[in-house]
Order: sequence, then C-alpha cells, then structure tokens
Amino acid sequence: MDCRVLSCGTFNFTRNLGGNSGQDTIIGRKYSHFRAGSFCMTIRSGMKSYRLSELSQSEADGLKARPRINFSSIFNLVQPIVDDVRSRGDAAVKDYTIQYDKVEVQNVVENVSELADPELQADVREAFDLAYDNIYAFHAAQKAAERTVENMQGVRCKRVARSIASVGLYVPGGTAILPSTALMLAIPAQIAGCKTVVLATPPTRDGSICKEVLYCAKKSGVTHILKAGGAQAISAMAWGTKSCPKVEKIYGPGNQYVTAAKMILQNSEAMVSIDMPAGPSEVLVIADENASPVHIAADLLSQAEHGPDSQVVLVSVGDNVNLAAIQEELNRQCQSLPRGEFASKALDHSFTVIAHDMIEAISFSNMYAPEHLIVNVKDAEKWENYIENAGSVFLGPWTPESIGDYASGTNHVLPTYGYARMYSGVSLDSFLKYITVQSLTEEGLKNIGPCVATMADVEGLEAHKRAVTLRLKDIQAKELLTA
Repeated sequence: MDCRVLSCGTFNFTRNLGGNSGQDTIIGRKYSHFRAGSFCMTIRSGMKSYRLSELSQSEADGLKARPRINFSSIFNLVQPIVDDVRSRGDAAVKDYTIQYDKVEVQNVVENVSELADPELQADVREAFDLAYDNIYAFHAAQKAAERTVENMQGVRCKRVARSIASVGLYVPGGTAILPSTALMLAIPAQIAGCKTVVLATPPTRDGSICKEVLYCAKKSGVTHILKAGGAQAISAMAWGTKSCPKVEKIYGPGNQYVTAAKMILQNSEAMVSIDMPAGPSEVLVIADENASPVHIAADLLSQAEHGPDSQVVLVSVGDNVNLAAIQEELNRQCQSLPRGEFASKALDHSFTVIAHDMIEAISFSNMYAPEHLIVNVKDAEKWENYIENAGSVFLGPWTPESIGDYASGTNHVLPTYGYARMYSGVSLDSFLKYITVQSLTEEGLKNIGPCVATMADVEGLEAHKRAVTLRLKDIQAKELLTA
C-alpha cells in the first residue's frame, strides 16, 4: 500500500493511494477521495494543486466528489427525535432545546404580530432595509404573466399560479446569526402570498429571539416564530404542535441533522415537501492572470469561514496566475479572521486545478456544479452562456460572492453538494404551485375529440374513449335537431 503525507495548512493528511477508491481522514472526519499520483503537488504547504490535462477521467471525476456523509447513521439519530416531536409536540421541542441549546423557553412559538419591534442601530436597520428592497424587487420581477393559449380552434389552455398556503422557514443560528437568510426565505413567501409563514430559529441564551432575525421576520411578513433549531424544529413544523402550525413545505439551509430531518419527513406521513437537499457551503473561483490575488483569497475565505466542512476550489486559467501570491494572501488574511480556525480547516481539504484555457476551466466547473461560481477573468460576461451547472454566478472582478449572500437581490439559499446539476436555488416559484386549466367549446371537442378517442383506444382505456365519444354523439344529435 502506497501512503503519502501531504502537508496542507495546519494539518497533515495521510492519503491511501493503494486503489481506485478510499478515504482521507482529516481530524477525525472522513472524506471521499480520488486516486492521487505524480500530478499532485502543494503550494507552499497550502491548497493542493492538480493540472487537469494530466488527470484521467476517473481522477477528474474524483475531484468533484464531496465529503461523504453517512446518512444511515445520522438517520438513526434523527428518527427518534422526529417520532418524539410527533408524539409529545411542544414538550419534546422544549426538552430538546434544553438538551442541545442549553436554553429553557417559556413559549415555543411566538405570534409575530404580538411582538414589539426590536431596536437596531440605524446603520444596521438601513442595511437590512436596502437588502430587503433589492431582494423584493428581484423576486417580484419573477412573477409570470398569465397567458391563455388556444392550441386549436375551441381548445384553450392556461396555467395559473397559487401560493402554498403554509410554509416553514429554517434559519440556522449555531455558529453565526443569519438574519439575511430570514430575508431570503421570507420575502419570496411574502410576495407569493403564503398565508401562514413559520420561521424556526434557535433561541438566544436568554430564550429570546435574535433581534436582527426578528426585525427581518416582521418586515417580511412572517406570522409565527418557532424558537427551536435542529431536527426538532423541522419536525415541529412538519407535524405541527399545539402552538406551531403545520406547514406544507419547509425551506432553508442547516447542518446534516437538519437535512436528515427534512429528508425523513418528506417521505413520511407528515405530507410535507422540502426545497432541496443541502450540504456544506461551497465556492468555485475561476481566475486568470488579471485577477487580484487579494480578491481571490478574500473570495475563497468568504466561504471557508462558514465551517470546517466548507468546499473551496480555485480554477487557474493557464500558468500565469500567481498561485504563490494567492496562497500568501490566504495565509495572511486567514490569520486575522475571527472565524479563522474554521476557514483554515476548510482550506485543508480544498484544492486548486490548473486549466489550459477558459473552455477547460468552465468544463470542470460544470462537472463540479458549485453552489457559488465566481468568474474573475477578463471579459467575464462573454462566458455566461457556457455555464450550465451552478447555484449562483458572480461575473467579473467587482462582483464578490458576499454581495449575493446579502443584498444584490438574488437568493442565497442554493443547491450544494453537486445538486446544482438538477436543482435551482430558492425563488418565487419555490413558494408557488401551478395549476393547469383547459376549456373546450363544442367546436373544440369536435376538433380534438377524434384524436383523443383514437389514442384512448390504442391504450385500451374504453372509459376514457367514451367520455369523449358520448359527448360527440350529443353534439351530433343536437346539430341534427337544429338542421
């Protein structure tokens, strides 16, 4: 068995190179990996670097793999919580809040209309107000005009939008408060016209609601706030309790236990839908020699600071990108970050790939399907149409990912873990359901009826056929009477 130690940041990796598959063990956490080889090098004991032209297809595929999550073991931990909340309701939620958050709450759910407006500093309030306006404007513009299509004479079809009546919004509060997520989830629900909007977020240490989250919730039309986090909060919204309304769809990011609860409950008797599966935050930055190393490092760290399992990838276009300067900036900036330890651990399992040109760079990005894609190259806008898989894209040197996280107007609740290949981020449509409507005149049935009768006959569905032919006979009889 060939084992090599790659020094990366502040931790050492021992990588098993003895076969086509295996695991890296990093400070007790296991991650998927690929077959390493002579193409692997390190940049000043920093992010590992790989040249795409030297990778086999299987090795390139390995680079897109995310950390393995052992959901079977997590499901075993979460299922009892789901069942307990279903059985004991508010009492179970209170008990788990004491157990996990070390807080005892008097009221599990607060009616937002009965809560006083929180006091915020003027600059903080103004920042949230500006973000609200931009997010509202972008999502309101997503309303589709209702159109009726007459496919043939007398056959009219249309699609109408209806809001989901009751929705649950999960706003994490573990290692950081996230009032911006409250805006991202509640504003499209407000525009859609959802009648019941439950926002779940862990309580503060004194059992109250984070004042910034409360401000955003009140401004965005939230009706109830559930003072709980984790699987117990998801369960309470899915089943409903004495104080928490049952919701029909649950949205929002969260840790692996929150994700597991969402996955369990969408396949349960709770009859609840979810927005998308979720994994750790991630960013992929495509940079050429024109990009500032300072800016690249800042963008990579803006995702790395979310947590030690964040995914950070740099794609260098050509050999003229100063990777050493970028690594120096990563080290320098990371040292001064309040969440630098999280960022450092995330960088430990991050990497750089060197692409021959932009076509190869974007091809790799499309394969990776990142949550956030930053394209920091000359004339970045001309590459937009080549991008197929990404949650949200940030074009050009003056578009940091942080802008989309907070206030540009786009939504920051996005698919991770490669799900950008088949999922979209949260939008106005996430809070709507669409109903198709068709209306026929007698002439319309005469025009389309024979076609339907023939197709029903082919499929052997006689009742389907008769539903048409009996009406056609009535029309024929009426026409004979009036002839």
